[in-house]
Amino acid sequence: MNPLYHQAQFLLSALQLKDAPSDEGSEIAFAGRSNAGKSSAINAITNQNSLARTSKTPGRTQMLNFFTLDESHRFVDLPGYGYAKVPEDVQKNWGKALETYLQKRQSLRGVFILMDIRRPLTDLDWQMIELCRHCNLPLHVALTKADKLSRGAAKGTLQKVQATLLREAGEAEISVQLFSAPHKSGIEEAHALLDRWMGLGGERAVCL
Repeated sequence: MNPLYHQAQFLLSALQLKDAPSDEGSEIAFAGRSNAGKSSAINAITNQNSLARTSKTPGRTQMLNFFTLDESHRFVDLPGYGYAKVPEDVQKNWGKALETYLQKRQSLRGVFILMDIRRPLTDLDWQMIELCRHCNLPLHVALTKADKLSRGAAKGTLQKVQATLLREAGEAEISVQLFSAPHKSGIEEAHALLDRWMGLGGERAVCL
């Protein structure tokens, strides 16, 4: 594990892009449905128990949450999308903040999308994928909660998601992996991808 990830610390929360840290260095954004295990994945990737806030109530991440790795590298926990109990006006504000961030943030190197392996590629996931494609952002899909399926079923879902993305978004830079925060599986693969995106260890992620 690159020791840089274990050094991650919370920096600040921003409701609007104007309140974000200086747009310099390299930044990776983490996105996903409110119940996809996004916070747990960030904690697993950084080998910390409570860096990103986890909750039994989805939809708690309502701002752009910035974490520093060092002076030049950051993670950003984006508002979770798709939780019905969040008021519609709040969801709209999240959507506007997300779109502005993805379109205008110059330091953003790629988007790490978390999807529950039992419910991948929902309509809202596709909206995020299309928005990232429009902004020419590399994408990496981590199929979370892979431990909830048998090894064979998980591999089969991975192959189906890869095939669908290749067919529907062939020109985009998208990679896919299995991930389980409780079992600490898929972390090395995630680190390798993040290293490449942030220029810490070689080339950028390879497309499907």
